[in-house]
Amino acid sequence: MPSKSRPQEIEAAPAPDMSSQAAGSGALGSPRNTVIVIVPILLVLITFLFWYQTWFGRRLSDREMTQDLADTSVPHKTQHALAQLSDRIARGDPTAKRWYPQLLALAQNQEPQLRLEAAWTMGQDNHSEEFHQALRKLIDDSVPMVRRNAALGLARFDDGVAEPQLRSMLQPFTLTAPDSGTIKFRIKEQDAVRNGSIIARLHPAGSDQQRDVLSPVGGTIARLLIKNGATATAGDEVAVIDPDEGQVIEALRALYLVGQPQDLDDVERFDRGASNMSERVRQQAEATARAIRQRSAKGKS
Repeated sequence: MPSKSRPQEIEAAPAPDMSSQAAGSGALGSPRNTVIVIVPILLVLITFLFWYQTWFGRRLSDREMTQDLADTSVPHKTQHALAQLSDRIARGDPTAKRWYPQLLALAQNQEPQLRLEAAWTMGQDNHSEEFHQALRKLIDDSVPMVRRNAALGLARFDDGVAEPQLRSMLQPFTLTAPDSGTIKFRIKEQDAVRNGSIIARLHPAGSDQQRDVLSPVGGTIARLLIKNGATATAGDEVAVIDPDEGQVIEALRALYLVGQPQDLDDVERFDRGASNMSERVRQQAEATARAIRQRSAKGKS
């Protein structure tokens, strides 16, 4: 009988040389692997710290509030402090009054962003006559958004001087060229823009320099009034910007308090239902129109 073949013996694999692996690039404790682990952690940590330092929801200590309201060399820190101060005033925190002198100083700062945020913050305390008078000065500011925040604040003081500015917030804004030159648009009709968005760039004749045309308000580009690539002269109308919903809501709420019969045409336009506006806007416009009529009727009686 043929002999049975013996099963083939499997030769055991040699034990791995742990010392050589430890020295190799794939070892857990190797410098390369340490870098692979640490670098992502550092990136996440740096990103978190940057977000945390710039997040306006981070509560500031009293010392930080005092320092950041006084030192405007880092504007976002001052803006953060203003946002926190606004919240404290709105909550009725009596300790907020310690920073009122600094807030009044910021209302006169040369930086428009700080003036407009100071105007909004002052509007949170409609019992301060100092704030009332400061807002009355800001209603004539050269920057549209400062004027608008001042108007919103003055409405809380029941001050009718805000009414014309509030009405303008319901109307389209016409943007003009700040200088002369060939215009190159960066946006198109129906694009949404924010305060500070670049609408176009002007290229003066015979110069390599260019100047940005910035939107001083937020909203939607309704129409471009000049051809792309055409020559614009300083003061020429270049675009019409429709107000955004947030601005309309704020203006309607303020006009609920101080609106006059001459505002009804603009208010009722939103009551009839404006394009790109929600039902919330229509409801506020309806309430505002009703309040204006009731106030007018009382004045006549």
